[in-house]
Amino acid sequence: MNVLKHAVGRIFWALAVVFAVASASFFLLNALPGDPARVVAGPQARPEDLARVREELQLDQPIVIRYGLFLRTLGHVANPKADAERGQVEKERELKSGLEKPKRAAHATCQRVASLAGGYEFHVDFGRSYQHRAPVAKVIFERYPRSLALAIAGIFLQLVIGVTLGAIAAAKKGTWIDRFVTSLTSLAVSAPTFLTAVLLQYLFAHRFRLLPLDGFGDTFAGHVRSIALPALTLGLYGAAYFARLTRDELITLMSQDFVRTARAKGASRLRAFVVHGLRGALLPLATAAGLELGALASGAAVTESIFRWPGLGHLGVEAVLNRDGPMVIGVVFVAASSVVIATAAIDIFGYWLHPLARAKSSN
Repeated sequence: MNVLKHAVGRIFWALAVVFAVASASFFLLNALPGDPARVVAGPQARPEDLARVREELQLDQPIVIRYGLFLRTLGHVANPKADAERGQVEKERELKSGLEKPKRAAHATCQRVASLAGGYEFHVDFGRSYQHRAPVAKVIFERYPRSLALAIAGIFLQLVIGVTLGAIAAAKKGTWIDRFVTSLTSLAVSAPTFLTAVLLQYLFAHRFRLLPLDGFGDTFAGHVRSIALPALTLGLYGAAYFARLTRDELITLMSQDFVRTARAKGASRLRAFVVHGLRGALLPLATAAGLELGALASGAAVTESIFRWPGLGHLGVEAVLNRDGPMVIGVVFVAASSVVIATAAIDIFGYWLHPLARAKSSN
């Protein structure tokens, strides 16, 4: 019961954070100088064209009304079939009266997230992109799986490289191996991501021509080859953090009384290291990996831009440079949701797994 209560509290907290981020993004973009209608219509647009675009984008409305419309359409439940029939009836009525006005089809910029009972669906709607001339939600939902794939590949390499190096350093504590691994991780943490990316491009794409320089690829094999370098870039940077975390956790755990007791009962050093050390370090490693996955899934902007990986981070950079307000809001919303969901999930998982936390909560 305590776990369920804690989970509900974290879910409400996550919703509140996402709502605050979305609202802040909306007001910030509206406060920036510039005319979105000019971006859409072009620099040579006539005044009457600008007025028409402002009306279509509802830029002629007060910001409070636009904010209300933004919240109303951001996430909503709809019945597309019933709405289409209602729209057809209204169109026929207007045709008969001779007052027909051009209207955009219902839910033209929506993206279905989930199907509900009774033919209803849950939609998200960020509007239409100025740059892509397409619904923002549709573009984001096409790009997000690519960022997620890159994040999973990057996390996998981070854990494999980082945990291995950290375990070796902890096992050889105080030796030259420990000092070498510590120095290597310090160098990896200090090196900027773009420097690592350029170095990997030079070695594997330019010098040895083993992997493509950038891009996404046209086939599954091409996708795998194209994801290798950006994933390795993220993997090397994050592996340094996981190596330090693993080393520190293992050194702390191996000095505990229960490990010394296990050794006194005849457990070998290797068994004590693996069973009591590595298993005890799983919770902090899983927590850090979950948070890192949420952050990377929201888009690694620098890495994706350098390798031209068509993910959420690259999309966000393009949107900012092109003053594409709806796209910026959509990317920020999805990125914040990824981080918040990962944080809440890890918190709930850790609470359920940790008996001491549950005991303190019940008291």
